[in-house]
Amino acid sequence: MPLASPALAPARVLAERREGGTLILTSPHPLGAYPRHVVDRLRHWAEVAPDRIFLADRLDEGRALRSVTYAEARRLVDRLAQALLDRGLSPARPLLILSENGIDHALLALAAMTAGVPVAPASTAYSLVSTDLAKIRGIADVLTPGLIWAHDGARYARALTALAPSGATLVASRGATGAVLPLDALLQSEPGDALEAHFTEQTPDTVAKVLFTSGSTGVPKGVINTQRMICSNQAAIQVAWPFLRERPPVVLDWLPWSHTFGGNHNFNLVLCNGGSLHVDDGKPTPELAARTVENLRAVSPTLYFNVPRGYDVLLPFLERDATLRDAFFGDLDALFYAAASLPPPLWERLEAASLASRGELVLMLSAWGSTETSPMATSVHWRIRRAGVIGLPAAGTAIKLAPAGSRPPGGGHPPTPGSSCASRAPT
Repeated sequence: MPLASPALAPARVLAERREGGTLILTSPHPLGAYPRHVVDRLRHWAEVAPDRIFLADRLDEGRALRSVTYAEARRLVDRLAQALLDRGLSPARPLLILSENGIDHALLALAAMTAGVPVAPASTAYSLVSTDLAKIRGIADVLTPGLIWAHDGARYARALTALAPSGATLVASRGATGAVLPLDALLQSEPGDALEAHFTEQTPDTVAKVLFTSGSTGVPKGVINTQRMICSNQAAIQVAWPFLRERPPVVLDWLPWSHTFGGNHNFNLVLCNGGSLHVDDGKPTPELAARTVENLRAVSPTLYFNVPRGYDVLLPFLERDATLRDAFFGDLDALFYAAASLPPPLWERLEAASLASRGELVLMLSAWGSTETSPMATSVHWRIRRAGVIGLPAAGTAIKLAPAGSRPPGGGHPPTPGSSCASRAPT
């Protein structure tokens, strides 16, 4: 059953008023200690909850369910990490991932980090939709990858062929032919002392990922994410949402790991809190929405993430199918939306569905951030009554608000220079 009232940090903010109308907003909640490395959390949960499901997907033939526990993930990650070192991968020759979310994608990304090798998950559109493959070629030129992986070698054959001249080892989980190695070949490696040395020598400033921007204004730009950025961000989320420590989250999520929302916020939230991540092979499109519905019939999430368009597509299914609606809302601690403003009619329909299912309003949360902040900068950690609230600065984060023209931040009269205050958050 869901928690009666999920624990949240008190809504407080410190505001320092500076000359000229500038405001510096910070959280009064201390960030506290955070792990050196996100793989430390994998190893922790492999010890304390070895048999708990970490990842599940339906990418096999016939959409058969596949899952791995934390202990299994640790073993496979170490084997893959050793294979990456054996093939000469390094910070100068990172891992490039072409494919969508899935167990193998996650294991390879964590393996790269274990070996101190940056991982770059690229948007699938660059390999599958692009006619000239210019963006994925540009990414490969910038990265000089040591290994390029795709889940399905046949589906990604055009991109793998185009990137073959890069000199990288080409790998596919299935459909590997010719110069493309099967992933199973990498799993034959036996982890050695060199791997553990590479792992223990890493610091919070080790580069974990290179996430590429959308490329809407030209060639996609790579954004460096360090272990410190990733781990401190997750510590800040735990400060804002202490309910995450009360039971491991169960998440069904489609948001792509090539983007910071799905790949940093959601994936790492599950990992750092010892949860279970079920990869949703559906999407908020007319063609794939039915897959999300099917997955929701099998998994009742405790925390659900989506963009407004995703809720818009999902709501008609919930509104006409009480069994699905009750399965969706029955175990939820909270609903989360980000990436765009949630229109008031959608907000009201979600509230109505929640009331019909559980007799109370489900907690609605949001946040704001960017690829450069890995990603959260502000967080909602109190019960809000409407959409459009992006929250308060996360623990350890400072937000600077500067006047736009003659209007000071927040409107009204210009603040007194040098003053500061502590106040409750608005609703």
